Amino acid sequence: MSHGASSRGSHERQRAPYVAVVGPEAATSSEVETAQRLGRLLAQQHCTVICGGLGGVMEAVCRGAKSQGGTTVGLLPGSSRAQGNAFLSVALPTGLGELRNGLVVRSADAVIVVGGSWGTLSEMALAVRTNKPTIVINGWDIGVPDQPRNPQLRMATSVEDAIDALLWMVAHEAVADDAI
Repeated sequence: MSHGASSRGSHERQRAPYVAVVGPEAATSSEVETAQRLGRLLAQQHCTVICGGLGGVMEAVCRGAKSQGGTTVGLLPGSSRAQGNAFLSVALPTGLGELRNGLVVRSADAVIVVGGSWGTLSEMALAVRTNKPTIVINGWDIGVPDQPRNPQLRMATSVEDAIDALLWMVAHEAVADDAI
C-alpha cells in the first residue's frame, strides 16, 4: 500500500460516519417519530445523514438532523432538486429512479433501517450484500435459510440502541481495517 493511500484511509476513519437512513416514504406516525429522533441523535454524534431525499422517514430524519445543526444529503430519484424535502443540506438529483438506492447505500459508511417497504428492503439487502454495518429499527428481519445471520446486520430495540450499535460497528470496522 502506498503512503498516500494509507494517509487517505486514516483521514477517512477520523471523520464522523456518513450514515444512510432508509425507510418508507409512506411512513407511519411511529416511523416518522423514530426517524426524527434518530436524525437528532445522529447530528449530535456529528454524523452526515444520507437518504433518498423525499418524504416520510427520509424527511423526518432530515428534519431531526437539521434541528441539531446536522448535515443531510438527499440522492433524489428524479432530475430536479425541487423534488427534495425542505430539510436537505444538499439535494442531488440522480435521474435514476429507484436505482438510486444503490447510491444511497454505497455512499454511506453504515445503514440504519427504519420501518419497512419494498424499496427499504432493497436498500437493506444491498447494504448487507456489500457488508455495510446495517442496523434495523422496527423493520425487516430477514436472513438466508440455513445460514447464520450476517454479523453486519443488527436488530435494534430503540433509537439509542441503534446509535450505540452504529458507533460500535463503525469503530470496530476501522480497527479491522487497520489490521489488514
